[in-house]
Amino acid sequence: MRLNSPQINLLTKACMKASRSLIRDFGEIENLQVSTKAPGDFVSSSDKKTEKILIDELRKAHPEYGIVTEESGIINKSNTKNRWIIDPIDGTLNFLNGIPQFAISIGYEENYEIKCGIIFNPITNEMFFAEKGSGAFLNNSRIRVSNKKKIEDALLVTGGPKQSSKIKEKIFQEYVDISKKVSNVRKFGSAALDMAYVASGRFDGFWQRELNYWDIAAGVIIIKEAGGFINFFEEDKQNPLKKNIIASNSNIHEKLKGLIKKKDIE
Repeated sequence: MRLNSPQINLLTKACMKASRSLIRDFGEIENLQVSTKAPGDFVSSSDKKTEKILIDELRKAHPEYGIVTEESGIINKSNTKNRWIIDPIDGTLNFLNGIPQFAISIGYEENYEIKCGIIFNPITNEMFFAEKGSGAFLNNSRIRVSNKKKIEDALLVTGGPKQSSKIKEKIFQEYVDISKKVSNVRKFGSAALDMAYVASGRFDGFWQRELNYWDIAAGVIIIKEAGGFINFFEEDKQNPLKKNIIASNSNIHEKLKGLIKKKDIE
């Protein structure tokens, strides 16, 4: 049994506490109250309840930290040095349809760099986590990205576009173009778990446009600590919480970047 840092222990405790009601709600999908945020983008009472539990647990430990959340926005805006980045349910539509492919995702950011993160699927009881310099883990086992060497053999994963997207055709065309160059592409409906699966070698790479920061914050450090590479591209400087991302193992990363129709990749 490995000894985790206080930050990872705190994240684990918060996830476990929040997941109890989430598991109950998942078993009673038909009773959930669901309101519409935007076409094809739903928020359930479970999102709000899960987020409240996570925020309460994290604020007990660090009341001064800033928090960036999907439902509540930004808390403690003045603290930009230490921030929690929270997605209470990444994969809400899966959750609402009774599909067990969703996760709690929390990243800890220090001076605008993600230092540690956790992605927890309470239905499969899989907890992916990492801390800078300490490696990436699934439960108590070390994980690494795949060693697939040829982009032609790669199994990739992506997501989107949302119903409200203004660049649907671009995203669909990119999907078609990339699909022709790789072994296959999957769409599972949770960016956080997609990234966790890249980190654990289940997928060889991931790309997606129009994500939110809380969708991918924890996944960034988990993939990096698992030996993977991350790039953001076509950044919107006016909206830093919106992200376009590429992630993969080191062998196929340059080739995957080359398949993306991009203005700039940093």
